[in-house]
Amino acid sequence: MIRINLLPYRAARKKENIRIQVNIFLGSIIILVLLVWVFNSFLNGRIDRLNGEIASTKAEVAKYQKIMKEIAEIKKKLNLVERKIGVIKSLQADRKAPVQNLDSLYHLLVDKRMWYTSLEEKNKQFRITGIALDNYTVAEYMTRLEKSERYKNVKLASVKKHGLKGQNLNLKKFEVNFKEAPQIKKATEGEK
Repeated sequence: MIRINLLPYRAARKKENIRIQVNIFLGSIIILVLLVWVFNSFLNGRIDRLNGEIASTKAEVAKYQKIMKEIAEIKKKLNLVERKIGVIKSLQADRKAPVQNLDSLYHLLVDKRMWYTSLEEKNKQFRITGIALDNYTVAEYMTRLEKSERYKNVKLASVKKHGLKGQNLNLKKFEVNFKEAPQIKKATEGEK
């Protein structure tokens, strides 16, 4: 019988298996290192891209903050202009009031029977002092004030005798207090 020694073949086969396993191990380490390097490169690229986006976003935010400051300054100026316009409108509305008040008070006088000696207006409250021929004239004047739509809360503060030097006249000095009634403003064609 022929005997074949398989031991060197097994040893060679073992060496070959070890070499293959070492090659697989080294190949897997190289592949793993390559995969880690590729993943690291991908993450670095993504980080760089995100940092670029952050920088551009910060630049845009700075630009918009500058614009917002300009808008805030414009709003302040606009508010100031609107307040000025409001003041001008109120002055225009109020500039006619004293003339209209004097005119209406003049028309309320009892002709040739009374006259004013002083007229005071403060915060739409009036105090009128004057001289009348008699108490009936003062009463007539107060009735006219009460009937007027322009004035309200008419109150007689005082009526006193008043004489003129060298004249034998029995005049009455009076003081009347009242308020200006709120006026209903008529809308003009330009206003709404």
